Amino acid sequence: MTTISVTGHMDLTDESVPLVRAELDKVLAAYEPSGLVGVSCIAKGSDSLFAEAVLAAGGRLAVVIPSQDYRQAKVKPDHAETFDRLVEAADEVLVMPHETANRQAYEGANAVLLDRADRLVAVWNGQPPSGKGGGTADVVRQAREADIPVDVIWPDGASRRA
Repeated sequence: MTTISVTGHMDLTDESVPLVRAELDKVLAAYEPSGLVGVSCIAKGSDSLFAEAVLAAGGRLAVVIPSQDYRQAKVKPDHAETFDRLVEAADEVLVMPHETANRQAYEGANAVLLDRADRLVAVWNGQPPSGKGGGTADVVRQAREADIPVDVIWPDGASRRA
């Protein structure tokens, strides 16, 4: 069994989505579907693309929801259908004990992602941490410090919304 967690940018451009998804499909194709578990917070962007790729590859999905109010407070209408569909498709849904979605909740969810990970897939443009904490670059740094192998995905042509 291989458990792969994901971290990545939420603000991918529409043109980047198929490029990133194709790279995720390539990475996941290297694993036996029956032994593949993907762990994701299923946020808009990279997290959801990864979750969809895991399911399409025949793997199992484990969802980590950062706070009790995350669905109501943070999931925008344009992502709600995807979010709900992925929650339904998941083999496991872990809702963190934090009442509100905040930096502490995100850092706690990221800790769970890393604790479960045999590998980390990072949909990341390589930019350094913002200093706010809980971002993609922070999770990559933490994974590397914990000796968790990191597969960085940022295909040519990928970009973030300005």
